[in-house]
Amino acid sequence: MSKKKHFVKRDQRGDKSKKMSIITFGKPEPVLTTGTDYRDIWYDNAADHFTQPIDRLALAQLINLNGQHGGIIHARKNMIVSDYLSGGLTYDQLEAAAFDYITFGDIALGKIRNGWGDVIGLEPLPGLYIRRRKDRNNATDQPGDYVVLQEGEPQIWPEEDIIFIKMYDPQQHIYGLPDYIGGVHSALLNSEAVIFRRRYYHNGAHTGGILYTRDPSMTDEMEEEIEQQLRDSKGIGNFSTILVNIPGGEGDAIKFIEMGDISAKDEFANIKNISAQDILNAHRFPAGLAGIVPQNTAGLGDVEKAERIYKKSEVAPVQRRFMMAVNNDPE
Repeated sequence: MSKKKHFVKRDQRGDKSKKMSIITFGKPEPVLTTGTDYRDIWYDNAADHFTQPIDRLALAQLINLNGQHGGIIHARKNMIVSDYLSGGLTYDQLEAAAFDYITFGDIALGKIRNGWGDVIGLEPLPGLYIRRRKDRNNATDQPGDYVVLQEGEPQIWPEEDIIFIKMYDPQQHIYGLPDYIGGVHSALLNSEAVIFRRRYYHNGAHTGGILYTRDPSMTDEMEEEIEQQLRDSKGIGNFSTILVNIPGGEGDAIKFIEMGDISAKDEFANIKNISAQDILNAHRFPAGLAGIVPQNTAGLGDVEKAERIYKKSEVAPVQRRFMMAVNNDPE
């Protein structure tokens, strides 16, 4: 009796060869949300206050993200309070009021009253948490009381207990709008350029690449070990050396292929210089006072003269606005 031969179709045979595997490292790191985009305001009935045109938390975070923008905010604040002698605010309170006014475009000064209802002082309310409600006695959405958001129920300040100073915004008349808003994207670009350089340095002086292995002798255990070593080498410790030994491996079994060219794609110096100039323009701030290093032999001119002109055209009007708002209040 002859033995029958059994045949197995080609596509039914088990494929013993290693399949392609792809491993990725790192995730995108956002710098700042799009909260700096301008939005139409509307009345939030659930929260019982008008929304704001720009996310104030994003504006507050921007100060700490960009050196030029944050430094100019502090410099403008210092210039405003430099001539202050005395009044309804302490020096520290005026500093806080001027800082919030420049950062958010408005400031609410709350009146402090004694037991007889007389005003005995002023208190700047935190601009990050100030909101406005609509007037209950008016059929239209006219602004009324002020509220300060906090954990639990908000603080409510009647309209007559607030001196509200704001920059003009032609699109709405509820809140103020900071005058530097046109330079926000330049400040973000400037910060992102710095973060890119830091990540480039921390990544081992390259912009990323492909670790290509082509040796069939590499086992799954060896691949997992290399993967773990690469994961552990991210960040500050990424300059450590990894030893890979493949018994019986072929030449050029492992290659690293860079995906980007830092010299061609990274315009770091140009981005920093151009965006810094945009920030100065948005604040209308003299370059000499901002500590900018001149790029030409002509220099930055007479810094003291630039300071006098800046104080006359930019600082004095803000000081006058604060003084008139407080002195002209009927109480």
